[in-house]
Amino acid sequence: MMKKGQESGSTRRMIMTLLKMKGPLTIGALAEELSITEMGVRRHVLQLEQESLVKTKVVRQAMGRPLHVYSLTERAEDHFPKSYHNLALELLRELDHGSGLEAVNVLFEGRRRRMQAQYAPMMENRNLEERVAELSAIQNAGGYMAEWNREEDGSYVMQEYNCPIRQVATQYRKACQCEQGLFEELLGAKVTRTECMAEGGQSCRYAITPRKKDKTSELSV
Repeated sequence: MMKKGQESGSTRRMIMTLLKMKGPLTIGALAEELSITEMGVRRHVLQLEQESLVKTKVVRQAMGRPLHVYSLTERAEDHFPKSYHNLALELLRELDHGSGLEAVNVLFEGRRRRMQAQYAPMMENRNLEERVAELSAIQNAGGYMAEWNREEDGSYVMQEYNCPIRQVATQYRKACQCEQGLFEELLGAKVTRTECMAEGGQSCRYAITPRKKDKTSELSV
C-alpha cells in the first residue's frame, strides 16, 4: 500500500511529467489530466514552486480573469533522465575511430590545461593544507562527493565517492591520468592514486605528499 508521503511524491512527479510533455498548463487542466481536485493540484504545485521546480506566468485574456499558467523551471530538468555520458562516449569513439587514440588524448590534455588555468588562481598564496581543502571544495561543486583529511605523517588523503565521468573514464583511462596530473599541478605536491572507481574501487582515493623543496606546502604557524 502506498503511504501518504509516497502518494504526494508520486502526484508531484506526475505534475512535472505533464508539464514536461504538454508544456505550460493551468491548475484546471492539471486537475483534469490527473482526475483530482483543483485544490489538491494547487497544494502540490505550491510545494513545487517553493522547491523552485515550477514557475507561474499570468496570461491575460480578452474577456474574463487572467489565467495562471504553470511550467517547469531549468532546475526541474535535473529531475529527468539524462544520457550525457552516452553522447560523450559516442563522440569520443567517433574521434578515436576517425583520428586515432592520440587525438582523444589530446582532447583530454586540452581539458586539463583549461581547468588548470581556471583553478590555479584559487591556489595562490596558500599552504598545502589550504590547497587540499580548496581542491576538495572544487570537486564537491562538480558532484564528486569529495572529502579530505591530514595523516599523522603530515601527508593528506582525498577521497571522491562519486565520479560524474565514470563511464567515460572506464573506457578512456587518459581521463584519470589527466585528473591526477591536474591535482599535482594545482597542489604543487606529489599525488598518488591508490584506489579508482574506474577500476572497480569503491572510491577514487589520492595520497598527497608535500614536496621537500616546496616551502609553501608547510603549514603556517
